[in-house]
Amino acid sequence: MRKVGCLGLLIGLVALVAAVMVVRGWGGSGPAPRTLTVQVAEGSSLASAARALESAGAITSASRFRLFARVFGSGEPIKAGEYRIPPRTSPSDILKMLQGGKVLQRLVVVPEGYPSVLVHDALAKADGLTGNVPVPAEGSVLPDSYAFQRGDTRASVVARMQKAMRDYLAAAWAKRKPGIAVTTPQQAIILASIVEKETGKPSERRTVAAVYANRLKRGMPLQADPTVIYPITRGRPLGRRILRSELQAKNGYNTYAEAGLPVGPIANPGRASIDAVLDPAQSNALYFVADGTGGHVFADTLDQHNANVRKWYAIRRQRGEM
Repeated sequence: MRKVGCLGLLIGLVALVAAVMVVRGWGGSGPAPRTLTVQVAEGSSLASAARALESAGAITSASRFRLFARVFGSGEPIKAGEYRIPPRTSPSDILKMLQGGKVLQRLVVVPEGYPSVLVHDALAKADGLTGNVPVPAEGSVLPDSYAFQRGDTRASVVARMQKAMRDYLAAAWAKRKPGIAVTTPQQAIILASIVEKETGKPSERRTVAAVYANRLKRGMPLQADPTVIYPITRGRPLGRRILRSELQAKNGYNTYAEAGLPVGPIANPGRASIDAVLDPAQSNALYFVADGTGGHVFADTLDQHNANVRKWYAIRRQRGEM
């Protein structure tokens, strides 16, 4: 009887050790010494996902992972995508990641006022996107952060950017204020792109929009420096002062040489600048100049404006800029 009892105890100990090993093998630290990226293709089964995980070094055994997943897992289906797996992540947590769809989020960021050549550059540099795409039409992209997964095409991301702009512009245009200076959604984008490039200060966007609206209604040239620069660089930084000859050039964009709006947008304006053009501030201002603090000071008359310009020049001389 004592032998039977000892044998039973031994079997119990072996079972306990085996159970501990199973628990550690499933819920304990995984083998990955560093962060890994694993792609689970669309339509992947648990078996194919397990093979991808084993190949990447996230788990030690695909067959053991499948067995433990069936025994200890929730039974939820896994989801396709690209997963970033931290070092030593347990097989149990990896399965939860795959079932929860916690995929690696890749982004293409388009800041407000980005010209389309820089949007194109950002798409070209985005690791994980595939295929080529031409430079999007200026003003056709809504600035925002756009998520994508490895293998998505650049063309598909541009299509989403442009749909976002069409949708936002249509909704904003439907709520436009009566009597504004622009008569079509395209004109609104053109003017919004100028407002975007002229100020980065949210509190004064609607006043800048009012200045340009007032000038358009009076038939005055807009005299916006960014429109002079655009045909030279297509939105990239000029890196120098504007030449007198460039201020006099007639090319469809120069709002010093010609009255009215330029022939097209000079950047991709954000939501706030579009909204400002469609609902400008109540203002009689026709001029503005930098105030030395990152903003602008506005004037209704040329005499007021000239006085403000003199103050700005005095600030620049104090800074050693003139």
